[in-house]
Amino acid sequence: MARLTRKQKEAQAKIEKDRLYSLEEASALVKEITNTKFDASVDLAVRLGVDPRKANQMVRGVVSLPHGTGKDVKVLALVTPDKEDEAKEAGADYVGLDEYLDKIKSGWTDVDVIITMPSVMGKLGPLGRVLGPRGLMPNPKTGTVTMDIAKAVTEVKAGKIDFRVDKTGIVHASIGKASFSADKIAGNANELLTTLIKLKPTAAKGTYVKSIYMSSTMSPSIAIDTKIG
Repeated sequence: MARLTRKQKEAQAKIEKDRLYSLEEASALVKEITNTKFDASVDLAVRLGVDPRKANQMVRGVVSLPHGTGKDVKVLALVTPDKEDEAKEAGADYVGLDEYLDKIKSGWTDVDVIITMPSVMGKLGPLGRVLGPRGLMPNPKTGTVTMDIAKAVTEVKAGKIDFRVDKTGIVHASIGKASFSADKIAGNANELLTTLIKLKPTAAKGTYVKSIYMSSTMSPSIAIDTKIG
């Protein structure tokens, strides 16, 4: 087991063992225990009482974080020529179609989100092996396959994220940066948790939100009281 550095030990010591913190307390504490030289991401890990192997217990959705993600999200809009100006004016970083499809075929995936139109999805099918593992394949359920390109680009740039439960029943999501105020971190976390609770599958039995942990890049995790929702 790797030995903890002095800063890691100091951070660990500030977290009370066996205590469940409120969202507000955890948001303030995560700032206190973050010691990176860069602006660390703040993440939430929520363990749900679902079986993701069953289609009727899959939890997936989108949420617009009220205070944004703190990241400069790079957006590729794969659109027909009549939609290019709309995408550019909304702030898409890359706009086009065939030339970017060729770049992706060659292995280029230097973007965070791809937004496209229903009529273009057929061309993206063969690229599933490249885009799928990187979480870049557009999906109507997450609002990334739409005719309202401007709205989709604007929302992603403003802090709209998509999430899905992994095979172990955990939802991982980045909810901001350590430079955010504690109020903004708590506000974003609350928005994600509220959304998750609304998406509870009717087939899920027993306790739905089993545990919530907040952490920043390289920080220890802080346990949060699941009764917040």
